[in-house]
Order: sequence, then structure tokens, then C-alpha cells
Amino acid sequence: MSTSKTGGQLVVDMLASLGVEYVFGVVGGQTLAISDAIIDTPGIELIHTRHENAAAVMMDAYGRLTGKPAACISTTGPGATNLLTGVGGAYRDSSPGFVITCNNNGENIHKDDAQNADHVELFKPLVKYSRLVAHASSIKQAIEEAYVNALTGNPGPVHLDFARDTIEGQVANPPAVPSVHPSRGWVTERPSVNPVALARVAERVLEAERPVIWLGNGGNRAQASDDVLALADELGIPVVTTFNGIGSVPTTHPLVFGAASRMGTALSDQVLGEADLVLALGNSLNAVSTTRWRRELPEVVQVDVDPAMIGRYYSEITQGVVGDLGSFARDLVVATAGRAEDAKAGRAHWIATLDKARADWWQGSVVADTTADGPLSPADIVRTLREVAPENTLLIPDAGNPGVWSFLWEIQQPNSYIKPVGFGNMGFALPSAIAASLIDPERPVLALIGDGSLGMSLGEIETLARVGGNVCVIVFNDSSYGNIRQEQELHFNGRTTGVDFGRVDFGMAARAMGVHGEVVTRLAVLRERVAEAFAAGTPVVLDVPIDRDVNAWTFPSFAARKK
Repeated sequence: MSTSKTGGQLVVDMLASLGVEYVFGVVGGQTLAISDAIIDTPGIELIHTRHENAAAVMMDAYGRLTGKPAACISTTGPGATNLLTGVGGAYRDSSPGFVITCNNNGENIHKDDAQNADHVELFKPLVKYSRLVAHASSIKQAIEEAYVNALTGNPGPVHLDFARDTIEGQVANPPAVPSVHPSRGWVTERPSVNPVALARVAERVLEAERPVIWLGNGGNRAQASDDVLALADELGIPVVTTFNGIGSVPTTHPLVFGAASRMGTALSDQVLGEADLVLALGNSLNAVSTTRWRRELPEVVQVDVDPAMIGRYYSEITQGVVGDLGSFARDLVVATAGRAEDAKAGRAHWIATLDKARADWWQGSVVADTTADGPLSPADIVRTLREVAPENTLLIPDAGNPGVWSFLWEIQQPNSYIKPVGFGNMGFALPSAIAASLIDPERPVLALIGDGSLGMSLGEIETLARVGGNVCVIVFNDSSYGNIRQEQELHFNGRTTGVDFGRVDFGMAARAMGVHGEVVTRLAVLRERVAEAFAAGTPVVLDVPIDRDVNAWTFPSFAARKK
């Protein structure tokens, strides 16, 4: 005879069975059957936030960094809509996670009940899977199906909307829930490449004089750094990444030449511009990467775990290969064995010219005055931070200019950089840093946040104080939405509107919420404070006024290559 339990307890038991360790969110009346069940369930913890958007971003960051799903939760109506922006970021950047909304009683859904909203329709465009669960008998199967959708193929968030009476009512004969669900053993397996397709690509790669690996976000999701770099080394192929692929390989590797985005750099443009074959690995060739598809490309070999992404753009010049990019790289090394050395030797002169171009590019942003005082150049800040931050630091730039300036950050280890790209959602860095500190409280985390983005997520400093961690928040403070202001200045004859704020002391605001904070105006002091913060291992917020005249849109290192 089985013991009854609430539907909410069954939901939590299933999440724990599937390896979910954290549920991020803001509780409300409709969520209580789930949040209360978490209290008595070992291995799963509720982390409450100041705003639901932060909860969704924390779910996103956890998925990016671990490859495993966390969950975010909200009550009905405005609670659910507050999740949407963060969920969109997870969806566009392929991060797995459970999005849980709790609705009104089943008989009153779609009626004029309090905070009524059609959650399934709201979330459907921004998740891989969206479903209303209105019967207790469906809870286990719905969560299992959602989990498979979240982790297989191109990963992403999934949404389950639970009717209130479904999770509050008793389940008289609840199904057995294994402590470790069997699905966890196979969902992350990826298909190998078809041997015929592999042989065809091997011949083309060996024939090419100047092939380039253009590595996308799939490199991060597949954690394929070692495999891709082994392929590059074996065949003498330079590697560039997409904006979303930053972090998939270390930029300190001799064959890695940075990232190409819509703004471009002279260096990455040179590598792609001189190529006669592009191996687009886990790269969707989206608008950000290709300057809205105006970038001219040679023949493309596109490798992706999702067949629907292949040939979506540049179809007439694309050969498609369906499979895991890590196994593709390993198999291609084997398929070209015996002929790789000659191919590599034929590319040596080209690689040498690219080495010289890279050295010149880095020289263009060297810090000229290490004693600078007053509003500081963002370029000088990033180069200085890299010198003082530990090698294993996780860098989290927010949307806008911080992400652009992060081109100047040398990535020394894979899986040490995350940023919102596909959705470009502001307010990302601070909640993500909190999620990262939950994963590894000892790891140094450096969050680069514009004052505009911090204004959207400021309340989460209190969450950071509560959670703790080795987190250093650097505020690029120009008292404006700097990226948009600079674009206005560049394209609208210097006229600006809607972008400027009054001066805010974010150091004082941080102290008011329990985190040490101060304003730093000298580059030498910034170096000292960051070193001290990471040595102490406790959160700190450093508000750094930046030079408004240093424009990311016209900064020489980011200028597109002149043809």
C-alpha cells in the first residue's frame, strides 16, 4: 500500500531524480506546494531572488556552466511574465533548464481569476517545449518528456505550467520515483558523423590551402575544446570563434585568433577573409556572426548536432555534416592521418603571417599609462583585470559594451566565459555570477557590468550578500546606456536622447545591501582592490567611472579590416 503525497512533492521528487540541485525564483501563493516540498527533500535547494528575471538568468547560467538543468519558478501572471526575458536568453543561447510556472486551479484557468494568463502561449516561442499539467497522473511523464527535450539535440529551456490544484492535491497512489533517473545516463550522448560524409570532408580539408575552423556556441555546449584544438594542431588550421563561441577554446593557444562578430576585428576578419574553406563547427552562421549575412564566405562545411540548423543560411555553398562536433574533430584527425603533415606544412607560411597580425593586434590595446587617474578607458580596465585575475577566473560580461570590451580578455581555460548573445538580455552578469558561486564558491568570478544593466538587477546584490562567493563585480559606470549613446553619436550627428542618467554611487548601494563596495578612479588602485578581493574570497563591488569618449564602435582594435 503506497503512501500518498502532494502533487508538489511528486514534482520535487522528480526534479531531484533528474539531478536538479537548485530552484531559483520568487515564491507566491500558487507555488507553495512546490516550495514547501523542497524544504524536506535532500539534494535540492530553493534560492530566492529579488526578481523573477534574475531567477531565470541564474537557471540559464547554471545550465551553461554545468551542462545540467536547474529550475526557475514563479507564480501566475506577472510572476511568469517576469521570467520571460531570462528564459529567452537561455533559449537563444542553448542553455538547458526547467521553467516552472504555477497557475490557478485547473477549472479556473482561462477564466477571469486573479493574475490570469495563458502561460503556455506566453512561453512557447522562447522554449523547446511548453505544456500545461492539469492532472496529477501526468506529472511524472510530463517532467520526463520535458527533461529529454531540454538535454537532447540542441539543448534549451523547457516549460511546465502546473495547475494549483494539481500540485496542492493528494496523489493517492503516486508512481515510484528512482533516486537517480535512468534518463540521466543517455540524454547527453551525441551522434557520431556518418563515415561517408567524413571521408568527403577529409578530402576537401586536405586539398584546401587556407582552411579555417569557425567555432560557434556548440563548442561550449559540447565542451569540445581539446578535440577542436587537437584537430587544429594536427592539420595546421587557424581557429576563430563566433561572439557566442568565446570561451570554447583558450585565446592563448597559438592557433586561436579571437572572435568574429558583427563589429568584427581586423584580425578575425583577416583570417576569415583569406580562407578558402570554412569549417563551421557548432556555428549557426547567424546574424551576429555574419553582419546580418553580408559577410562573404568561401565553401562551408557546417557540422551541427541539429540537422535543421545546417544550410539554413549560405545554403548554396554549404556541405552539411550531422553529428557531435567533438567526435567529428576526433574522427577527422583519424581520417586524415598520414597526409596531415604535408597539409600542415603547406599552411605554415600563412599561419606565420597570421601570428604577426595577431601580435600587432594585441599591441594596439596595450595599457599606455598604468598610473591613469580619473575616468578610465574600458580597454585599459580589461587588460589590467586580466593581468591581476587568477588564471581560472570565470569572466561574465553583461550585454552591451562590456561584452565588446571583453574581446581584449585573454581566455586561458575553456568554460571560463559566459555572456548573453542571442537575446542580448541586460541584467545578466550579476545573477549569473551568483549562480556560478553556488556551483563553486571558491572559483574567482569577475562580472563586468555597465551601470545601465546593474540598474536593472541592483536588488540582486542582496542575493549575492546572502549566497556569498568569490565574486568581484566591476561596474563600467558612464552614467548612461553607453552602447546606445555611442551608436547615436556615431549615426545621428551626435544627437542623443533617452540614454543619460544622474550619477549613482554603486559602491555605497552595495554597502547598503551587505556587500563591500567603493568607487575606484585610479588604475593602480583597481589592480590592488581586485587582487585583494580575490584573495579574501568574499563579494565586492567596484564602481569604476569610465571615459565616455572611448567609443566601442570606433575603437581601433574593433574596426573591421580594410579591404
